[in-house]
Amino acid sequence: MPLYDYECKSCGHRFEALVLKNTPSCPECSGADLDQLISLFAVDSESTRHSNLQRARRDNAKVARDKKIADAEYIRNHDH
Repeated sequence: MPLYDYECKSCGHRFEALVLKNTPSCPECSGADLDQLISLFAVDSESTRHSNLQRARRDNAKVARDKKIADAEYIRNHDH
């Protein structure tokens, strides 16, 4: 599978994307002005799996927290 590392020129976010046909966009700002980075080799070990799982859980918690805040602001600012 073609996995590539990118850095967004707009916001500086670095991410990895599976690229089949289309060029990806930044998951942070949706920007399309990207630099393709030199990818490092993959290392699969118990510690890297644990580290990746911890990072994914933190990222998911941040998204859930941001969604709760956005939902609360929407409810507070709109009449039903």
